[in-house]
Amino acid sequence: MYVLDANVFISAKNAHYGMDFAPGFWSWLHAAHAAGVVCSVDAVRDELLDGADELADWVKALPRSFFRPVDSAALVELQKLAAWANQTPQYTQTAVATFLASADYFLVGQSRSLDFTVVTHEMPAPESKKRILIPNACEAAGAAYCLPWKMLRDQDVRLIV
Repeated sequence: MYVLDANVFISAKNAHYGMDFAPGFWSWLHAAHAAGVVCSVDAVRDELLDGADELADWVKALPRSFFRPVDSAALVELQKLAAWANQTPQYTQTAVATFLASADYFLVGQSRSLDFTVVTHEMPAPESKKRILIPNACEAAGAAYCLPWKMLRDQDVRLIV
């Protein structure tokens, strides 16, 4: 299963798959969730609802099951991830605090506990000091990640006009 980062939804809405001209993408997300292929986490839902725009309205209409709550298995992985972030000397304290308060932290921890693949537009940056990026955290946690286009290709999605 794929677990979507907030930036997948936001970038889709603002660029590649605008809700007004690419409804097939949004319909596919609904169908893919129903088929057990995609989901996200509650922390991402909260972030998307803060937008108070058409994307927030779309998120409100999704089945609540699209966004997974933290469970006991995720708590174990979140503790490991927090320990890694705090013990990695390259990151500033601000970077660590920001990461631990973000949806990204929950996205990576929960995807690891579920053995799901994180889908994000972020790219790894091992030299980063001021920000913990999702791919870096995934690599540290042993979680898989990919770009949205890989997910779409792997799922043989066809958005045909």
